[in-house]
Amino acid sequence: MLDDLKYIHQRDGQDALGIAEKQWRQYTHKFDIDWPDDGWQPKAVMVAGMGGSALAATALAAVPGLDVAFEVVRDYDLPKHVDESYLLVCSSYSGNTEETLSIASQALSLPESKRPRIVFVSSGGKLQKIAKEQDLTLVSLPGGYQPRFTFGYQYSALAQLFERAGLVKGLSGRVEQGAMIVKKVVESWRPDVASKENLAKRIALELAGKSVVIYSSPKMFPGAYKWKISINENAKNVAWCNQYPEFSHNEFIGWTSHPVQKPYAIVELRSQHDHPQIQKRFEVSDRLLSGRRSSPVVVDIPKGVNQLEDLMWVVALGDFVSIYLALANGVNPTPVDLIEKLKTELK
Repeated sequence: MLDDLKYIHQRDGQDALGIAEKQWRQYTHKFDIDWPDDGWQPKAVMVAGMGGSALAATALAAVPGLDVAFEVVRDYDLPKHVDESYLLVCSSYSGNTEETLSIASQALSLPESKRPRIVFVSSGGKLQKIAKEQDLTLVSLPGGYQPRFTFGYQYSALAQLFERAGLVKGLSGRVEQGAMIVKKVVESWRPDVASKENLAKRIALELAGKSVVIYSSPKMFPGAYKWKISINENAKNVAWCNQYPEFSHNEFIGWTSHPVQKPYAIVELRSQHDHPQIQKRFEVSDRLLSGRRSSPVVVDIPKGVNQLEDLMWVVALGDFVSIYLALANGVNPTPVDLIEKLKTELK
């Protein structure tokens, strides 16, 4: 099935595989960021967003480089401790995410003396309109994509914004180096590469028909979360994720009993940059849980130069795996009609 190019073309009518193959270009996109040269630097950074718009911030926080407190908020309410010392980034690809709009509204309602410096990241919608009305810094993302297909744009936008704000040095250059690795590796995951030689297709076939659980270290957890998002939305398939060492303190014992028949597929994302004790926890947990759960699909991330390149590699692989899983499930990977219906009914 996954080697039938005619079938793939029929099911993937909006070319999700083509977007995945070209994602390396997103990391090299240059953004026009109007940052005032007034010498101000934040003491802390907060990014408000949901889904894929929050994921890029989570991924950036996991990569060493920032020397200020950093948090990601996935909620309707602006935390009370946010004040004029904060950089608040309100990120929504559509510009219409109601949780993000709520936080933006609360921040703008604060007295000017207590208001954080606010930046909007969006491809349009209400956020872009507010930014123009309020004369706020706006980082405009290229439009026309499903948000989950824009990780590279959103990551690069934040990296360039934080560089412009003086919070980190050299990150954009490291992102572009990683983009070249992604450009090369995705060639082996293309649809015209047969399953026996295609890692992404082989993993997708192992996951087919099961609920998927993805595990990683904290350093690779944004990648695990991206796999979860992509499998949920692309493959229309139940998936969740967790990270070591937290897994060892609770979820580990959950695998030892019910349900006795476990219709799950397990994926472990392992990196050379993981703490040695986490590497050991993967191995010991697999041994102790042998026979109590299905054998995990172990993804050993090839040795990259740095942690960021590992993360970009695993994000790209997850995109391809999830799209091939969608095709194995007989569904179009691009539409998310029920999410759109949910948003309409919430209004």
